Amino acid sequence: MYLLCWLCDAVHVGYCSQRRLMDKNEKMIQNHEFCQTALVMRLLASAYAVAEKAGTIVRRVLHSGDLGIVEKTGANDLQTLADRLVQKSICASLSKSFPKITIIGEEDLPSEAAEEDLIETGMYDVILRKPCPEKYSILKEEELVVWVDPLDGTKEYTEGLLDHVTVLIGIAYRGKAIAGVINQPFYNYQMGADVTLGRTLWGMLGLGAFGFQLQDVPDGKRIVTTTRSHSNKLVIDAVQAMEPHDVIRVGGAGNKIIQLVEGKASAYVFASPGCKKWDTCAPEAILHAVGGKLTDMHGNAYCYDAGVKHMNSAGVLATLRNHQYYASRVPQAVLQALPSD
Repeated sequence: MYLLCWLCDAVHVGYCSQRRLMDKNEKMIQNHEFCQTALVMRLLASAYAVAEKAGTIVRRVLHSGDLGIVEKTGANDLQTLADRLVQKSICASLSKSFPKITIIGEEDLPSEAAEEDLIETGMYDVILRKPCPEKYSILKEEELVVWVDPLDGTKEYTEGLLDHVTVLIGIAYRGKAIAGVINQPFYNYQMGADVTLGRTLWGMLGLGAFGFQLQDVPDGKRIVTTTRSHSNKLVIDAVQAMEPHDVIRVGGAGNKIIQLVEGKASAYVFASPGCKKWDTCAPEAILHAVGGKLTDMHGNAYCYDAGVKHMNSAGVLATLRNHQYYASRVPQAVLQALPSD
């Protein structure tokens, strides 16, 4: 009896030792595979997870009932507690995992340590399993610039137009937007109390874009999306010159690009300074990943190097298809009023 128990214990100990060895080997293989994953894919996977956390923060601030609104330059340029917390979360989280990248955020915040509950160290494994486009496979941290808009559509957020609101994280290399993440914290918010709120779109040049259903506008339709709260004569003249069948005025650059890729609009027209690099980097990467194009009103590409000025001084023209047609329609007077960078 005792001999049998001893043998059973010995077998159990042997099994447990073998199991631990197998688990250790499996973990070593996983760690090796993770280390072999291209840096830019790990950064993008981290940006996805961080954007998801950002969406949670945005919703939490709204539900608290205290938005903490302050005016930056005027009534149309607001900052909320969500802007501040989300930027702290994104910058602290990405800096912790990738200390050598350059991060440029919209909000001018004091330098201080982020609370632990704002830090996100996870990564979206779906992205980690994707093949990295060869030309980006050996990029280094110090070669990458991350542009962050913690709450695109802040004014709409304060007014309850929640479908306009996005969180934007764009990744640039050698001045070009190569990857981006757009989180919509309130996606589906009008569908009832039981739906899951929020979604995250992401894309990368040479890989494609995911998290949405790519669609075109109906054949022959010219539908222009433009600013809701920053219009002026230049914007109106440029929009009218497109001879649109319909005009959709909404907030947020991220929201407008989503309208392009989901077939709700054929062109995003904003013939005015005001949009910044953190507004366009992530949306541009996603749009370009599915064959679209974003330029200034002259048709020139924007540069996203760390040292460039933040303002997109010559406006924004973005399309999913037929970019040259819309560029050719921009009035000469508008072009003259918006000197190209």
